[in-house]
Amino acid sequence: MSIAKVIELNAASKTGVEDAVKSGLKKCAESVKNIQGAWVNEIKVVTSPDGSVTEWRVNLKVTFVVD
Repeated sequence: MSIAKVIELNAASKTGVEDAVKSGLKKCAESVKNIQGAWVNEIKVVTSPDGSVTEWRVNLKVTFVVD
C-alpha cells in the first residue's frame, strides 16, 4: 500500500507559464522526493502600467508518494 500527499506551492517566471511550472517543480524536488505529478490551479500575470506582462505566476498542487 502507498500513500500520496498533496502540497500547494507558488512559482514565478519572467519568461512564461511553462518556465514557472518547471522552476517550481525543480525547487520542490530539492526537498520533496517521489513527485508523481502536479496540477496548475491558477495562472496570474504581473503587468507594467502599459499592460505588458512582466511576470508569470502559477499556483501548483504537487502530488508525491510518502515512503
